[in-house]
Amino acid sequence: MKGFREAVSGLSGPFPPLKGNVVALAANSRFTMSAHLQWMVIRNCSSFLIKRNGQTYSTEPNNLKARNSFRFNGLVHKKTVGVQPAADGKGVVVVLKRRAGQHKPASSYVKVTINKNSRATLNSLRHIIRKNNYRKDLRMAALRRASAILKSQKPVVVKKKRTRAVKTA
Repeated sequence: MKGFREAVSGLSGPFPPLKGNVVALAANSRFTMSAHLQWMVIRNCSSFLIKRNGQTYSTEPNNLKARNSFRFNGLVHKKTVGVQPAADGKGVVVVLKRRAGQHKPASSYVKVTINKNSRATLNSLRHIIRKNNYRKDLRMAALRRASAILKSQKPVVVKKKRTRAVKTA
């Protein structure tokens, strides 16, 4: 029986015959895996997984709902959206993963800080997702996460207890 190299090297097609290190060839941009194949690989053995109370959660970046699912996974998709609190505690940071530069992670992420009132912040986030053709299924999840972050940044107002006047007999 022929080996893998001998079987594939005689084929003609869009890919050159295999020469040299197969791992180095797999790192080439023409040999990227699909999102579904990547999901099948990392689904049960990711370092971001947290299994607790019968549920499986994930702490990876750009996972808007912290669920371990293909839909909300921030690692396998080419375009993702992430919402984080700003460093100064006012506003949100929108992290966008672009399709360009998939093999250069430092340049594939764009961070936009939005520091306005809550209504303007949510409108800006909605506008960014819609105009840059990001995934529609993530729009509502991103808005909910941003709303929760903005709500958590408001100062807590302590209500004064009302005291009753004591009746004199």
